[in-house]
Amino acid sequence: MEKAKKAIVLALSSLLLLSAWLPVSLCAQKPVTVARREDVPFIKCQVCEKLASQLHNQVQKKQSDISPKKISEYEIIEIAENVCNLKKVEADWILKIDIVEKGDKLELVEQDAEGICNSECKTIEKACQEIMGYSDTDVAEYLYKSKPRVDSFVDFMCKDLTGACNKKPPPVPAGRTPGEAFMTKPAKEAEMEKILRSMEGMPGAPNMKMYSRDDLMNMKNIGEEDDDEDDDDEDAHFPSKLGKVLRGKEGKPEDWKQKLTKTIKTTGDVLKRRANKVSNGVRQWWRGMKKAYTKKAVPKKAKQSKSEL
Repeated sequence: MEKAKKAIVLALSSLLLLSAWLPVSLCAQKPVTVARREDVPFIKCQVCEKLASQLHNQVQKKQSDISPKKISEYEIIEIAENVCNLKKVEADWILKIDIVEKGDKLELVEQDAEGICNSECKTIEKACQEIMGYSDTDVAEYLYKSKPRVDSFVDFMCKDLTGACNKKPPPVPAGRTPGEAFMTKPAKEAEMEKILRSMEGMPGAPNMKMYSRDDLMNMKNIGEEDDDEDDDDEDAHFPSKLGKVLRGKEGKPEDWKQKLTKTIKTTGDVLKRRANKVSNGVRQWWRGMKKAYTKKAVPKKAKQSKSEL
């Protein structure tokens, strides 16, 4: 429990610098937008083509990043599972697409920068999820074993596997209400949200959200509990009074920024190490279970063979 609390303290401290970059107005809760399900049939084939290209490119990039190590099928499945989820960095490509009305058709137009996510953004996400469905493992297996070119993979996914492009999209009704205009997201806000998405699912950092500087200044007593004997060595360096650290910035702004920058880096390193520990623990447990099962199964088979004789 203590470890979880300290991990949350680290996660909050990593947001201190980000909140200082942004106006308080950006920390306010944003209006909720929903997908326009009726628009999905008009864009399904185009979304599938872009989805397939993104999957291919992201797998290639992952392979390049970990080279000379070979990318595993599990890592490809992970990309396929996240590529249609706007809470994950793998789905950032959706934020750069605008839906443009052209006569009785809807066209997906890629922009240079990320836009503010509105109903059009959610509609593309919905279409992407409908296309992918439960095909993530099939997609991963094909990419892992066949290593196709991007054009071959687009044909496989959008025609053979999902059928998203096997027929022409229906015409858009004349009375359809136009979607919102594409609005470019401020660069600092885009960077902040990207960091939050990259931390999604990390141990000790669930359901993270932005806080204003005033909120953070009032967090005086976070992390003052006694340390557990089993705490890792890095826990000793966790900040105990976030409000005090934040108020200290007035006298030495440059020194304050350097400290928080270092804290953000430390946060990411610590959380990654903890995630790796959990993953290794699960793997060891599974190996132990398989080994125990094998030991039980072998004598049973031997006994059956003996009785038959």
